[in-house]
Parts: sequence; C-alpha cells; structure tokens
Amino acid sequence: MMATAVTLPLTPEDGLQPKWVDGRSMEMVAAEFVKPNDRLSSFERLQLYNRMYWFRLFDAIQDDCPGLRAALGDRPFWRLARAYLARKPSTSFTLRNLCSRLVDFIRQNPGLTAPRTALAVEVARFEWAQTVAFDGEGRPVLTAADFASRPPARLRLGLQPYITLLDLRHPIDTFVISVKRREVMRSEASNTPDAVASAPRPARRPRLPRLSPTRVAVHRHNNRLFYKRLDPAAFRILKALEEGRTLAHAIAAAGPTVKPAQVRKWFTTWMALGWFCAAGNKARPGASG
Repeated sequence: MMATAVTLPLTPEDGLQPKWVDGRSMEMVAAEFVKPNDRLSSFERLQLYNRMYWFRLFDAIQDDCPGLRAALGDRPFWRLARAYLARKPSTSFTLRNLCSRLVDFIRQNPGLTAPRTALAVEVARFEWAQTVAFDGEGRPVLTAADFASRPPARLRLGLQPYITLLDLRHPIDTFVISVKRREVMRSEASNTPDAVASAPRPARRPRLPRLSPTRVAVHRHNNRLFYKRLDPAAFRILKALEEGRTLAHAIAAAGPTVKPAQVRKWFTTWMALGWFCAAGNKARPGASG
C-alpha cells in the first residue's frame, strides 16, 4: 500500500494525487496507515515521500540525458520525462536502467518531441549507449591465437556486449560532448568566489547538429568511456560481425574498394581495444544499429 502511494504520479502541481486508486479520498486513505504529527497531516506526510520519490527520478533522468534536454529545450524535455516515467514506471532496483525504454517510447509517442523527434531518437540512443558502455558486461578478450585456430570462412567473432554501433544522421557525439563541456563550465563558474557578486548570464543553448552521416562506436577502455568514429566500410565490417556473419563475409561487406592494408589497420586497432570476444547468442543491450 505504501509502495503504491509513493509511486503514484504527481499532480501537475507536483503534489500527491487527491484520490486513491479506487476513487476514495486520499486524505482518508492516508489516515489509515500514516500518523499525523503536530505539524503535518497524514496526507501531507505521505506527500513528502511521494514527492521525494519522483524528484529523485527527475534528477536521475536529467543526469542521464543532458544531450536530450539540450536538443529539445527544458519544457519539451520535462513534458517527455514526466510522460515517460508515468507510462513506463521504474521496475528495476537500480536507477541505471531508468532510461532503458526511452528510445522506444519516443518512437511510439512522436508528438511529445515534435518537430525534433528524429534528432531526439538519435540523442536518446547515444546517451543510452553511454550507460551500456559504462557498466555493460565484458567478456574474455580474443587473442591472435584465437584467430589462427579457424579459417576466416568459418571464424565468427563476437563484439563485447558493452559496445554499441550507431549509424546516425547527425554528429551526436560532438553535440553531446559540447553539451557536457558547457555544463562543466557552468558548474565551475557557479563555484567561483565572484559568482555570487556577478549577475547570472542566461545560458546559451548549444547549436543543434546539422545533418551529417556519422558512424560511431560507443565503448569503454581501461574503465573510461569513449566514442570512436568509424569509416563507413569499417562500420559495415563490425556490423556484419555483430550480426553473426563469418570473418570472411564481414570483410567482404566492406566493399571491393577497401584495401587489405586498411582492413589490417582497423583490426589492429580493434584488437588493441579488446573489442572481440567469443561469438554467442546472448542479446546485447543497446546494440541497435
């Protein structure tokens, strides 16, 4: 009963709902299991917990989606966030998974992000990929000896589950980097001794990214988050490997104009980054292309 009350969506005024789930007065229901005190009624005490729960979720989605907030603007972002959290309530013990269904929700409810729905989908995909890269599963890395054990026509390589390959219409990586840099600069400025004395300047919204096809791998290395731009042919190779094709078929997917020296260079880099693991059937979260 307490869990149901705490997780009820807030009213538009950020208060506890006036009615219980069966239509009874919330004040009457609250009095059944929450004691009043000399300052607050049962309803008001319950409202504190209800608001704390939702404000924590609002903080979390804001922290996880700075790029989406910058792309949409404050009002559309909070309209989207409230609708998403109300219709797709948290079902996980960890806030890490809070935005796991946000991409699909945006696609299914384009009116919430119009006229920037396409951009919003790409930013949300990119920001969820960061979460996956940060703490996604890491499997034993394949070595050169593992490659030599099978011919290319039979060899299948898996990509580390924490890697997400993104084929984007906009340079979302540089956009998100600029947003984060701006947030860091604003935070540092607000903590300087002279910050209180000077009048706050209105924050400039970052310039929205223009159309420019961008292929990027979001991954981690030595426990740090990275974004790596990929040549279109290199992207096709990795995508084919991710889809379970043999090494020979994956290299063929690069196209006839790609030179062996280029392929060798790409694989040398990917091996150094530890991107390859044994191929498996386990679904990889956040790996949508």
